[in-house]
Amino acid sequence: MSISNQALQKVLQEIETQAILSQQQLAVVKTQMTAKQRETRVIQLTEAELNSLPASTKVYEGVGKMFVQESITTVKKRLETEKSTIEEEVKGLKKRQNYLETTFTNASQHMDKILNRSG
Repeated sequence: MSISNQALQKVLQEIETQAILSQQQLAVVKTQMTAKQRETRVIQLTEAELNSLPASTKVYEGVGKMFVQESITTVKKRLETEKSTIEEEVKGLKKRQNYLETTFTNASQHMDKILNRSG
């Protein structure tokens, strides 16, 4: 049973489109992961600064164009929740990255099989 050249070309084109799309999405995911790592690093540096301060130190947090005085414990709690949120987002991005890498690999293998058969 032979597949016509037209049908083979259509299948190859669909697989190529899928591979290109997954490669583009993979680049976006990697960029997002880099941004999340940067955010995590900023949080770690902020926590280190707060830990080096005495508990009685006044801490101010920017809200729009003004600053609001907060207690160090409140700021630390906010940083912890931000850090845990970012960690969850990174887990999701890693899963998405794994999925996209697998999709791209499968699409490339299918294209190679099709080209080897017809070539």
